[in-house]
Amino acid sequence: MWYVNLSNNTFISFQTSKKKQGLSSVRKPLLRYLLGSNNNFTGKIPSFICELRSLETLDLSENNFKGSIPYCLGNLKSNLSHLNLRQNNLGGSLPKHIFESLRSLDVGHNQLVGKLPRSLNRFSTLEVLNVESNKINDTFPFWLGSLRKLRVLVLRSNAFHGPIHQASFPQLRIIDISHNHFDGTLPSNYFSKWTAMSSLGPEEDHSSEKYMGDGSSYYYDSMVLMNKGVEMELVRILKILTAIDFSGNKFEGEIPKSIGLLKELRVLNLANNAFTGRIPSSMGNLTVLESLDVSRNKLSGEIPQDLGELSFLAYMNFSHNQLAGLVPGGTQFRTQRCSSFEDNMGLFGPSFDEVCRDIHTAPASHQQYETSESEEEDEEEVISWIAAAIGFVPGIVSGLTFGYILVSHKPEWFMNPFGRNNRKGRSTTTH
Repeated sequence: MWYVNLSNNTFISFQTSKKKQGLSSVRKPLLRYLLGSNNNFTGKIPSFICELRSLETLDLSENNFKGSIPYCLGNLKSNLSHLNLRQNNLGGSLPKHIFESLRSLDVGHNQLVGKLPRSLNRFSTLEVLNVESNKINDTFPFWLGSLRKLRVLVLRSNAFHGPIHQASFPQLRIIDISHNHFDGTLPSNYFSKWTAMSSLGPEEDHSSEKYMGDGSSYYYDSMVLMNKGVEMELVRILKILTAIDFSGNKFEGEIPKSIGLLKELRVLNLANNAFTGRIPSSMGNLTVLESLDVSRNKLSGEIPQDLGELSFLAYMNFSHNQLAGLVPGGTQFRTQRCSSFEDNMGLFGPSFDEVCRDIHTAPASHQQYETSESEEEDEEEVISWIAAAIGFVPGIVSGLTFGYILVSHKPEWFMNPFGRNNRKGRSTTTH
């Protein structure tokens, strides 16, 4: 037996009874895949797992494991390629010695503290590193630039802080450092060495490629990314998608002009920072960009007209800045909501008028009152406002329902093959 899938059930333990022992009582020297995600496992991660020295993939995500990551997992370091402990209650710090052969490490949504182990930069096989939603307190790991195969870096929602020093990430395709305490300015050439986002290269064709090879179609890495204004779970496309999310930090200064070099970039989120200056016109070079969010900054000047030529740009948000001038034309701008442009007092143009026509009617009617000059008209206006107020009070008793959108669109290539979104109920599969 080299593959055991216990995922999507209601198991609480690996051991069944004293007379008939479960998986924990049997040595499995040939076991390569142990998948136990989305169950009700509690307590500490069982120590018998450390005896499974042939294990290549260990997925214990979406359970209730507590305690620290077992030190004995170091016994598996020569073969273990994929370790997923996501969405548990694990504490302590990340071990320094279990990463030698890892291609993917996901410990997101736990209670981990401390710093990222500097030993990570010695493990050249690492492609995916996800530590989101923990309590890690560290500076930006620019030293991870030495990992020549690193494709996905997710530091979201931790206590990372300080400037993000310039680094070369030759294979990086997805980086999410949102909702931390990063600050400082980004030099104009900050993205100049992020070559994987500049071009996939003519020799690469990922249209039908699975993320993992070597027969590991039993397991796929996944992540949650803010895309087009909603959180989406991405599965099996981590070699195809290119995304940058720097939102929810304290970055200042201008947006680097070198962002325009990333011609394969599809998702760009710089919202909720303190960026100033103009939106770089070089963004017009991002011809495959699908989602752009620069809201809640201190940006000024015009929205670059070249953005109107980006035919894939389905979602954009420029709200809560200090932008002024002509809003670009084009179909994509005309199909946005008015909220994408709100709180920018100086915007105008046919595209803006079309999506925000209701806003324009209010100032026009209001001006009619301002041009009233006679005392008689002023008195009539006051009387009208009082009457309107009396009639309006009974009608203001109403409720608002707020909906939280988890996933707005999940085509087949987004879906997890083990159905992690289908809670419980699937039977155990053993090969």
